[in-house]
Formats: sequence, C-alpha cells, structure tokens
Amino acid sequence: MNPHDFLDVDRELTDEERAIRDAVRDYGAAELLPHVADWFDAGTIPDPRGLAKGLGRLGLFGMNLSGYGCAGTNAVSYGLACRELEAVDSGLRSFVSVQGSLAMTAIHRFGSEEQRREWLPRMASGEALGCFGLTEPDSGSDPGSMRTRARRDGADWVLDGTKMWITNGSVADVAVVWAATDDGIRGFLVPASAPGFSANVIHKKLSLRASITSELVLDGVRLPGDALLPGAEGLRAPLSCLSEARFGIVWGVAGAARTCLLASVDYSKTRVQFDRPIGGFQLTQRKLADMLVDVNHAMMTALRVGRLKDAGRAHHSHVSFGKLANVRAAQRVAAAARSIHGANGITLEYPVMRHMVNLETVATYEGTEEVHALTLGRALTGLDAFR
Repeated sequence: MNPHDFLDVDRELTDEERAIRDAVRDYGAAELLPHVADWFDAGTIPDPRGLAKGLGRLGLFGMNLSGYGCAGTNAVSYGLACRELEAVDSGLRSFVSVQGSLAMTAIHRFGSEEQRREWLPRMASGEALGCFGLTEPDSGSDPGSMRTRARRDGADWVLDGTKMWITNGSVADVAVVWAATDDGIRGFLVPASAPGFSANVIHKKLSLRASITSELVLDGVRLPGDALLPGAEGLRAPLSCLSEARFGIVWGVAGAARTCLLASVDYSKTRVQFDRPIGGFQLTQRKLADMLVDVNHAMMTALRVGRLKDAGRAHHSHVSFGKLANVRAAQRVAAAARSIHGANGITLEYPVMRHMVNLETVATYEGTEEVHALTLGRALTGLDAFR
C-alpha cells in the first residue's frame, strides 16, 4: 500500500496534473526542504527575491490565471502545487498564495488593462512582489469594520490607516490595499515607494516563521486617480480573492498532514523501545491508522472541491467546507505525529512540530474555524448568524 496516497486518489489526475505535481514536489525536495528548517529557526526568508524568481521560473505565481505571462492551468493543478509546497512548509505555500491568489487575482479580476499590463507579467515571473492589505489590528473576521480611509483630493486619492498580519508586506513592490471611501470599500494599488507608506516586519512569531509578515502603515499616502482598481466595488471584491486563497489552503494542509504521516511511519519503524520498534505497538498503530484516514479524507475533499471549481460549480461554501474539514484534520495528524516522535518531535531535526505550530496560523487566517462553521450554518439554514 502507498502511504503517500493510500486510496490512490492521484489516479484521478490527468497526465498534465501529475506532471505539475511532480515538478513542484521535485523542486521542493531539491531547493526548499534542505533550507526550510533553518529559515524557520531564523524566523525569516533570507532571500525572498531569489525565492520568488525560482518559483516564478516554475510558473507558480498566478498559475491558474490566464494571459499576462500566467500559466493558465486549471484549479486542480494549482491545488496540487499548493499541496506540494505546504508539504515542505506552510510559509512557502503562503508566499505563493498571497502573490497569486490575492494580489495578482485582485489585479487580474478588478484592475484596468493598464494595471494588468504593468504588474501581472512581472509578478508572474517573480520579478515583482505583491501583498494584500485587508486585515487591520482591530478588524480581522469583520473586515467591513475597517478604519483605513481613502478620500478624494482633487484628482488624487489620499489613504490613511494601518493593515496588520500582511504576508510579504515588507518585501512587496506593490500593495493591494482596501479602504473605506464615501462610496463604500474600494481597492487601490499602492507602490511601496509611495511617500507615507511603510512596512514594519512583525517579529517574535511562534508560527509560520519561514514567512515574512508585516504591518503596513499609510500616513497620508497620495495616489493618482488611476491607482484605484476600477472593477472592485464593495466588500465582495476582496472576499472573492480570499476565497481563491482559501482554496489553496484546502489543498495545502493535506500536504502538511501527509508529511507528518510519512515522518511518523518512518520514525515508528526505526525508533526502538522495549526491544522492538514502537510501530509494532497497538497504541502507535492506532494513531497511524487515524492519521492515514485523516490524510486521505483531506486529499479526497481537496480533489472534489477542485473538480467543482474547474466545472464552474464551486460555491464559496464548498471552499469553507474544505478549509474547515482539512485544517482540522491536519491539526489532528500533526498533534499525533508530535506524540509519536516523543521528545524528538519538538526539534527541527524532524518536521512535525514545525508543521504543528504552522497549522495554528493556518487555522486562523483566511477565515477562522468559527467563521467557516457559521458560513456552513448559513448555507444549511439560510439564516445569517454573523450579526
């Protein structure tokens, strides 16, 4: 039996999808995995632009978008890439997700033709980096309560406010910033060089450490009128981008869980206690069996949501279902893996504790477990319990 894919879910993939899966898996094993524990330990990515160019050459940024230098793959292919990246580390999947599913998708979907031509080809290649400024210090699950404001001043816009927990913020060339205006919430492209714009790195994180997270400060940032994303009106615009990022999480956490399972199987066969491998004890085998079920359920859920998306039949509630179920399953797997590894499980010599603490962040961002549970409750009852 194949512990990577016990139920042979990958047999449902096309040849092109398998080729993309293998290319990202091989790249991760050769270029990312040897370094990621050190990056996590250091609490940063030491060369984010070098990393971006490598991922850009592989075609991973905005890979399911069409035109402007993007690969134009289907949703399942993008999901598989996310799975293989997060099998290495959640921070690396987040790096790609924020660039492609959030910043590039916002420009591709809501930007002018000039904005698309200016930014998307360079972002697809990794030459330029973007970030997505929606969350604020006092506005997480309720983005409609944001305090960042954009006001008209002649032909210009002037932005004031603060965004928090912004992946890639301090290394981005452009920030997609969402702000309240007299006409509702609108999106703006803010170059990092704009006077009044600053990005402060958030230190002392205990999770997602192989990732750069920042606070964005906008202090009277003056932008020309064409900095506005013309097609983005209201909160539905940024939320639609978040749904794209959440789809990547549905797949990504299945990769993190798979890594934890495989590490635990290997460890259980080599760690000897009481004169035999601990994998021969009933309690350990029960843990491994439960982990195996969770990993394969997560893979099946991801593939089903991906096929619905490619068929144009995926509702955002399907993505909420996937994120709620798969993150919860991955957390169970990582916790069990940590226990199987015993004291060794808390070191960076093994991947399990790194994945375990990363998943604490993944459970919170792009919608908390509670938000997705309420989304499913609304889908079932037609009643909104958010307010």
